[in-house]
Amino acid sequence: MFDPHAQVQLVRPAVTAEDAVRVAAQAYGLTGTVKELGSNQDRNYLLTPIHNSTESEIRGQRYLLKFDNDVFSEREIQIQNEALLRLAEHGVSVPTPVRDMAGEWISAVDVGTDGRRARARLLTFVEGTSLVDDGYLSPHIVAEMGRLAGQVVAELANLTDPALERDLQWDMRNAMAVVNAYNPEVSVHRREHIRSAATRAWDVVRHYGARLPVQPIHGDITDDNIVGPRDEMGRVVPQAIIDWGDLATGWRVAELAVTVSSILHHQGGRALDVMPAIAAFDAIAQLTDAEIIVLWPLVILRGAVLVVSGAHQVALEPENDYARERMEHEWNIFATADSLNMALAHAAIRAATGRMDEPPPKPERVLVPKLDSEAIRLDASSPHLHCGAWAEKGIEERLAAAVTARGKSAVFAYGEHRLTLSPPAGSNRPNNTALTTELFLPKTTQLVVPFPCYVDTRNSTTRNSSLILAGTFGEIQIDGDIESMSAFGSAVAGEELCTVTANSRLTIQWRRPGISYAPEFTDADALPAWRRLTVDPAVLLGIEPAHWIADTARERERRTAAMPTAAERYYDDHAPQIERGWRDLLIDTNGRAYVDMVNNVASVGHAHPVLANAVNQQMLTLNTNSRFLYSVLAEYIERLVALAPDPTLSVVMLVNSGSEAVDLAMHLAKVHTGRKDVVVLREGYHGWTMATDAVSTSAFDNPAASGSRPAWVHVADAVNTYRGPHRRSDAADAYAADVVTLLDDLDSKGTPAGAFLCEPVFGNGGGIVYPAGYLQKVYAAVRERGGVCIADEVQVGLGRLGHYTWGVEQQGVVPDIMAVAKALGGGYPLGCVYTTPAIAASLEGEGMFFSSAGGSTASAAAGLAVLDIIRDEGLQQHAAAVGDHLASRLEALRERHLLVGAIHGMGLYQGVELVLDRDTRAPAVNETAWICDRMLDHGVIVQATSERRNVLKVKPPLTLTTEHADVFVDALEKVLYEVEARFK
Repeated sequence: MFDPHAQVQLVRPAVTAEDAVRVAAQAYGLTGTVKELGSNQDRNYLLTPIHNSTESEIRGQRYLLKFDNDVFSEREIQIQNEALLRLAEHGVSVPTPVRDMAGEWISAVDVGTDGRRARARLLTFVEGTSLVDDGYLSPHIVAEMGRLAGQVVAELANLTDPALERDLQWDMRNAMAVVNAYNPEVSVHRREHIRSAATRAWDVVRHYGARLPVQPIHGDITDDNIVGPRDEMGRVVPQAIIDWGDLATGWRVAELAVTVSSILHHQGGRALDVMPAIAAFDAIAQLTDAEIIVLWPLVILRGAVLVVSGAHQVALEPENDYARERMEHEWNIFATADSLNMALAHAAIRAATGRMDEPPPKPERVLVPKLDSEAIRLDASSPHLHCGAWAEKGIEERLAAAVTARGKSAVFAYGEHRLTLSPPAGSNRPNNTALTTELFLPKTTQLVVPFPCYVDTRNSTTRNSSLILAGTFGEIQIDGDIESMSAFGSAVAGEELCTVTANSRLTIQWRRPGISYAPEFTDADALPAWRRLTVDPAVLLGIEPAHWIADTARERERRTAAMPTAAERYYDDHAPQIERGWRDLLIDTNGRAYVDMVNNVASVGHAHPVLANAVNQQMLTLNTNSRFLYSVLAEYIERLVALAPDPTLSVVMLVNSGSEAVDLAMHLAKVHTGRKDVVVLREGYHGWTMATDAVSTSAFDNPAASGSRPAWVHVADAVNTYRGPHRRSDAADAYAADVVTLLDDLDSKGTPAGAFLCEPVFGNGGGIVYPAGYLQKVYAAVRERGGVCIADEVQVGLGRLGHYTWGVEQQGVVPDIMAVAKALGGGYPLGCVYTTPAIAASLEGEGMFFSSAGGSTASAAAGLAVLDIIRDEGLQQHAAAVGDHLASRLEALRERHLLVGAIHGMGLYQGVELVLDRDTRAPAVNETAWICDRMLDHGVIVQATSERRNVLKVKPPLTLTTEHADVFVDALEKVLYEVEARFK
């Protein structure tokens, strides 16, 4: 057993970098450079070999030159080597021992100038980055950490050697002794917290200690010692385990407790985020019931040991900067672990590992006899909460009153994520998940005793008093306006309990045996645990549990099974299930609201009632195609013509999507000019039909785009004054000259261009505005040669730029053909093509034009509603004002963060370009991907664009508020600070 007085103090061996270089050469025949790596007890040097002949550094195998602490026996060191060789043989990625030139695994070497001896080992250096600085860890990464820990204990289970019985302070069997020994060295204001928390945890562990499996364990599989490469999102992928100096016999579950504790400081105080690691470990090395019980107490004890040991090491060795720098994050580990109630943690672990609990007993009598009830949904998909009704004061009472007015009792379900209790969009997760069933009962409703029990009252924090029914079933707590009581003390099932007043709101919570308290509401993460500690009161009432409560994991499985892998999706491994939109917000099944920065399709905002009602009424009246005569079609086209950037574009043809609009525009150009060849810009995206894909050159959407364009597609330089070949603000002439050269070359080959196609603002590139005069020069050159000019306004048109209705207006040009979609329908599938009467007439020789959905009555009604909303609500002017505010805040952000290279665009189509270096403008690809992932956790949905995937696209609904623009920028700044720390 650990005795601090019998311990030899672990002062690291006095070995310098110069010693390490000399030992590498003499013992291992390696000449190289060394860099010291941190350690609490040993000396570790990273050895990079170099050519003996040139002394120049080469790429290749690097090594860890380790000088083990003299306090450890030779056999302890040997067994570490044997374990590493065994693990490597079985496919676990670990450092591998290397023999010295004498054939020995451990080298006795001279260090210093005074004849001192030390023991050296050479191990292959496992390349990769540790997880310690990665900030937030995704559920997938957390699970991988648990899987690695499970794999290690599985492989070490049969390793036996007396040398593994080591009396280490890190052995969790010694945890309380270590805390008692070193706690006096902790700062005064933290000592009592450490002592009391550790004592409570140890009381649990001590009771079950004899039942815990014991075997060899690594003992320190932490975020420090798990390494791997970074993936395309910049996340470290756990692959290998390093630092085997604590290998010893110990409780098997301690391996997991150590890993779990190391995750805690990454998750912003959310202790339950560790559950994927526990589930993954359990899938390999199934935990016993006793291990499940002691796991969280051991996590608390591990945190306490880290704190007191760190304080002790700093007191012992004040110059040990490695130990000193870690003290605050070790305190965060302990404080986060202790913040989670051990009973709740136990329930969460049982839920995460799929352990079954005893089903609750069935009541002998129904609590409310003859209950005639109607369930009212308050979740994100509730039909009662349209048009932002969930935020109205008193909405729950009004909904209930409508039910009780019909003579029924209204029911709000247990386990439901109530949107009515959700906070505004931002970083806060909603604490809105009901652990009660609520009833609104008619006057003089009688309640009866459901089980033999003891009836009493208790003061309540939320009501004047609570009625408590206690028995072998646990406790049933009833809160509400109770008029008369018929039972106190012992009661039998069926006995009258009480009568409630008129239209009383009754709250019922059923807690399992041993659980004296549960909150009325919790968050979605804690619900699986609380469902193990509480029971749905529906069974007490004789009603069905709520069947609509979402199972997001199951929904992911359904989607994966039903959709092809080529279908693009956001947030693959932790996608929220979005079930409601409102204006510039998206809301998931947990009732959490996210600021939507990407849905330019929902131009007038999500779920706009004017748009929804217009489509609904038209569908109820008539929905047919444009071959018929009906007034709404002509009315809509007249309104569109009035919005054209020039009176010459007086013909409008309706289609159902942006791809169809651009496809039709190209077809018009071909039949009008008689030419097939088209000139487009590099990095452009125009759609998914065969024709529009042919002219799409973006490698973001099609990695093979540059080498797979048909011969009739000709590509000019992307117009990008930030990172293109011409970076002056007056670069219009240079970029236009590139197009002119291409046009001249086509003329000389006898294949003149029939059309020039581009977005008037470079949307796919990140909202980049072309230099003034560019399109004027290009359009003139194209027309001089008999071609036509097509503007793809699918993304940027119809008021999104704020200061202009159309992108072509910003450039001061009028196209011959203009393709529009997305914003036109506000989420309804609708697009159109503007053109001149002469060009439209050219189509007559090709047959009749027709688009089933594009010209339908419902499409026209939807389009008219969108135009009305944009006009009546001043959304274009709103986009200008909010866009200017957003641009100003983003520019200020750029001044504070070197990662932000440029802000592009205008209005509510902008781009935040992220770079590794402002001089080279190297794209920050991994950082951008990671930022998009992290912003979700801050309540913002944003995604990457541009061929380099390093621009945050900012194209929200036109209803984006200034407040929500600030939520976006504030969250982005927080994440930028995180990413700067993570990728430093």
